[in-house]
Amino acid sequence: MSATQPAVDRERVSAKPDWYESAGISLGIRVGNLVFTSGQAPIDDRGATVGVGDFEAQARQALANLSTVLTNAGSSLADTVKATVFVTDITRQDVYARLRAEHFPDEPHLAESFVEVSSLADPEWMIEIEAIGLVR
Repeated sequence: MSATQPAVDRERVSAKPDWYESAGISLGIRVGNLVFTSGQAPIDDRGATVGVGDFEAQARQALANLSTVLTNAGSSLADTVKATVFVTDITRQDVYARLRAEHFPDEPHLAESFVEVSSLADPEWMIEIEAIGLVR
């Protein structure tokens, strides 16, 4: 981009309350007809971890948070085109696959990466999900 071209408009996506504002990051950023979410963790709207030790409960909360962020940006889970799922135990992939089928049933299926990491930002978290959604 040359110095004379205007910057692409970026719009911060938030929620009430915004569970990431105190961390100094956005829940998501909308650029044109795309929304890019931050990794959505298994936390409630006060930032408290949900389902400590329960992978399915944490995954459901992370998906609910993802849905909220996408909806607030004018998108939805149905309009998700790419997701990256970070987990601390790759053997939970079967549980997540069942939840993915519930939350992303439409075809074509979304592009996804499922990655095991040694830890997430909070040691109680077992999953974090980030996504790119289409704004129609």
